[in-house]
Amino acid sequence: MSSTSSLPRATEARCVRLHAKAADYAAITPVIETQMLSCGDGELLIEVKAAAVNPSDVKAAIGMMPYAVFPRTPGRDFAGVVVAGPESLIGREVFGSSGDLGIRRDGSHASHLRIELDAVVDKPAALSWEQAAGIGVPFVTAMVGFERAGLPQPGEVVLIMGVNGKVGQAAAQIASWRGARVIGVVRRAEPYAGHASAAVEVIDAASTDVAAKVRELTGGQGADIVFNTVGDPYFQAAHHSLALRGRQILIAAVDRIVSFNIFEFYRGQHTYVGIDTLALSSVATAAVLRQLVPGFASGALQPFPISPAAVYPLTDAKAAYLAVAGSARDRVILRP
Repeated sequence: MSSTSSLPRATEARCVRLHAKAADYAAITPVIETQMLSCGDGELLIEVKAAAVNPSDVKAAIGMMPYAVFPRTPGRDFAGVVVAGPESLIGREVFGSSGDLGIRRDGSHASHLRIELDAVVDKPAALSWEQAAGIGVPFVTAMVGFERAGLPQPGEVVLIMGVNGKVGQAAAQIASWRGARVIGVVRRAEPYAGHASAAVEVIDAASTDVAAKVRELTGGQGADIVFNTVGDPYFQAAHHSLALRGRQILIAAVDRIVSFNIFEFYRGQHTYVGIDTLALSSVATAAVLRQLVPGFASGALQPFPISPAAVYPLTDAKAAYLAVAGSARDRVILRP
């Protein structure tokens, strides 16, 4: 493909920069710098309209990802307009995400982003910039987990530990879209907070024996898939909730070591699947997002609501990072 563009090959970009690992969240010190960005063959230059702030963006800033490079521009998720690259793509509205953007190389918390040609996906017309930017990491994590464990089938029971978290909500949407029955676990009495294509039954872990309740709700069978978004705090409850040949998906941990009953594991013919989307390239992540676009286009999948109070300019990047570090329930967005 040609690399001709309506703009000069080099564009002045405003970028959030982290120059060194911070000792803690309060010590994160982002600065705004100007850089000249250009794209070569096989690349695009995106004018970023919105970029999400993920927990991994903030954790990397304090050294929790040892492979994170400094200095760098954070940001894994983005939505924007193609402004340089193959002429046929100029003006295309796109979105995307990545495992390495913002961690191993400069990311999306900037006015412009250079990225591979095959790493962008056409933005559904009905979605705002902020909504499209907010899809990335949560929905990719949920979809990759299901792909690795076996996609939910109509009639299967999917139990989601931490259903009101962003990955939990994405998993509930995908599972119900595919016709599965969804049961969600919350840590305190509250209803399911997200969209789904069918009712989501909720178990309050603070007042209920989760595994016993799952058995009761499923006639003793248990869950075909447990999507454990929390990790070890729910590990035993998840394990005891699994049906014969059930699959548990794990994406997080508080304490890394858990007690593991091998006898129950092999007698139950269980499968445990570990997911790390930081290992996915931008191109591989785009391939996952393309599978989800029909769901968003039809309305079966819906983006997270974006609160105006959770949208920050680049100059307030530190406030955005601290909001995410403080476990804000809103999807936090940077808008250049």
